[in-house]
Amino acid sequence: MATAVARSLFKPRQVGARLMSSASQRTALYELHKKHGAKFGPFAGWDMPLVYADQGALDSHLHTRKNASIFDVSHMLQTRIVGKDRHRFLEHLVVADLKELPEGAATLSLFTNPSGGIEDDTIITQQRDSLYVVSNAGCADKDLAHLLKHAKIFQSEGADVEVLKIDDHSLIALQGPASQRALEQLAAVSLSQMPFMTGQFIDIKGVPCHVARSGYTGEDGFELSIPTGEVVSITQALLENPQVKLAGLGARDSLRLEAGLCLYGSDIDSTTTPMEAGLTWTVGKRRRAEGGFIGADIILDQIANKGGSRRRVGLVVEGAPARAHAKVLSAEGEEIGEITSG
Repeated sequence: MATAVARSLFKPRQVGARLMSSASQRTALYELHKKHGAKFGPFAGWDMPLVYADQGALDSHLHTRKNASIFDVSHMLQTRIVGKDRHRFLEHLVVADLKELPEGAATLSLFTNPSGGIEDDTIITQQRDSLYVVSNAGCADKDLAHLLKHAKIFQSEGADVEVLKIDDHSLIALQGPASQRALEQLAAVSLSQMPFMTGQFIDIKGVPCHVARSGYTGEDGFELSIPTGEVVSITQALLENPQVKLAGLGARDSLRLEAGLCLYGSDIDSTTTPMEAGLTWTVGKRRRAEGGFIGADIILDQIANKGGSRRRVGLVVEGAPARAHAKVLSAEGEEIGEITSG
């Protein structure tokens, strides 16, 4: 597959989940990755594992599809939005209908700009007293600045809202068909009735964690926000299951591509509108009627009139793989697009 263009337990702002080195940042699992023979590479200012000594990227990809793999995603930005005006505030910045999102439910949404472009894609979970937001590592600095800037504007107008960066929790993704059973062995509850795209607080090995049934691989799986002081022990406990292995960014990228999932900065960016990206389904029905989010006039006009100058589509390629930035030609040899991920 290639894609082309044509209860609150978090204690925000406590240092711990992100550890600094002289060259780049390292997650709390860095030494565990080294112990397992990880080969590291730079990603968004972080030293991140690409592959491990016991299996290459393809082996890791196939293992995730058949069993379960742990991905360290602690480099991603975690924030909480609190205050009685939190829904009105965040709905100004994203296209989702957050007011009607049930407690415990999560949704993919988009930060948008005045030109109708996508500044980032994000997962938002409705918690009892807050909105839990997970954003891409490559956009972490700009997303946090964007949130804080607009929070300050809202606060100056009397709104009750605050943006809290979560720095005392690390984040891992347990992905694959064996992930539920592996996690249940450490949890105090059955996960069989937990729907996809929901989150709840669950004790893992007696440690309160936020567990979301979601992921970026196309497989069943969970994302665990774990107190940083406990993330190594919980990860090691999961690895005691013979069906569970560590996986790096190499397999993560091929898995999401095989599943047809977007990568920000490749398939979508600040010039891509939801219509062009094939992501109009993220714009809630009420939001289409009421607007009120940044860039709404352009985005809603494109949805109504099927506008935009390009479309993101999926291509199944036979023979040699289509690589990023390769040109897509028509049968007549006319250039009609470009590979964004391949």
